Amino acid sequence: MSNNGRDSLLGHRAAFILLLGVLAGTGAGVLTFLDAGSAAGAVLAGGGAFVAAVYFFHKIIS
Repeated sequence: MSNNGRDSLLGHRAAFILLLGVLAGTGAGVLTFLDAGSAAGAVLAGGGAFVAAVYFFHKIIS
């Protein structure tokens, strides 16, 4: 299978770590919105969870 000399934008590891971060951030944002009802608070909680999850999974996935 030829890729015509093009490199992929992201490696498999980076894509997987970002996917897990998006899932964690989305989950935290939805749960925060359902609990508090504040969209701004949900976005902040989701963003914080995304950053924490990406850092965490970057450290544990070798």
